[in-house]
Amino acid sequence: MVDSKINSDKYAYQRKKDLLAERIAGEIALSDEPGKTIKKWRSNFDITQIELANKLNISPSVVSDYESGRRSSPGINILKRLINGMIEIDTERGGEKVKNYGKILGSTIDFDAILDMNEYKTPISFDEFCETINGDIVTNKSEEKNIHGHTVVDSLKAIIELSHGEFQQLYGWSSERALIFTGVTTGKSPLVAIRVTSLKPRLVVLHGLDQVSKIAKKIAKVEKIPLVVTNEKLSNLISDLSDMGR
Repeated sequence: MVDSKINSDKYAYQRKKDLLAERIAGEIALSDEPGKTIKKWRSNFDITQIELANKLNISPSVVSDYESGRRSSPGINILKRLINGMIEIDTERGGEKVKNYGKILGSTIDFDAILDMNEYKTPISFDEFCETINGDIVTNKSEEKNIHGHTVVDSLKAIIELSHGEFQQLYGWSSERALIFTGVTTGKSPLVAIRVTSLKPRLVVLHGLDQVSKIAKKIAKVEKIPLVVTNEKLSNLISDLSDMGR
């Protein structure tokens, strides 16, 4: 019985790896700038160029050349090595990224609570994102990590409609994104929901409120998640976000 459970877990994990590899390969192959997309996924995995190069037994300059476009777009064999290298490094670390992405890949998203959702072809800096949405930083300014997508959420509908597992589908293809909650009164509920889930966003934006709850601020600090407030008109906000990362 125990052996059967172990084999089932191994199969499930392998399936997640295969789905993720297919997703990454497809995105790179279809990208107008494959080097930037390779870099985006390496960053998603929190892997340095040196770590990936060591794993593949190549020079870090080779990885750098592919990402910068100094080398032509990698062929199928090189692309497969790069992707498998990233996944293997994550597996050696415990497989957290593969498991989390697997939850997203195995799900479908069709909720009224989601007002807008987008994955960026080119990552956006924290400062550029905040400037675009006319956001005021409340806690934990982050200049080190880029933002790879966003989800605009009707906060009340999310609380009423989404289960614990469904809430994680708000992350789309990457947790390295901004979750923007509209219809909030204090910001407490969205931060509590984030607190109890395994996936954490790059940034939380609270839309349309003047004062943020002390509890929301405290959770943001504990989770080390930047917290931003914007009072931009919702239609204008979604319009501005539509041009992100093109």
